[in-house]
Amino acid sequence: QVQLVESGGGLVQTGGSLRLSCAASGRTFSGAMGWFRQAPGKDREFVAAITWNGATTDYADSVKGRFTVSRDNAKNTMYLQMNSLKPEDTAEYYCAQRVGAFIAPQTYAYQYWGQGTQVTVSS
Repeated sequence: QVQLVESGGGLVQTGGSLRLSCAASGRTFSGAMGWFRQAPGKDREFVAAITWNGATTDYADSVKGRFTVSRDNAKNTMYLQMNSLKPEDTAEYYCAQRVGAFIAPQTYAYQYWGQGTQVTVSS
């Protein structure tokens, strides 16, 4: 079993930055990992994903050029650096890991999920 714990969320003004962390423990393995977010009344949506070795990343169009995903396997931790934040980025952010090596934007492709961390961007 894999446990994922997100941290780093909070309240920030428009244009500000936050860095989210996702710490993995338990039966960790070399699966791809991703960040998703869910705003009130909306479906959970893909934000970014990264392969085990960090060689391949993918981003939703809405965050390209502003967010950067990375991972430190020695620390079993994935990060999401979020810059130039906008009010529409306000959501609960979740990290996830899948058994497969390839990144994927679909929520159903991921078997393990964290509990989420709230990001609120004020205008």
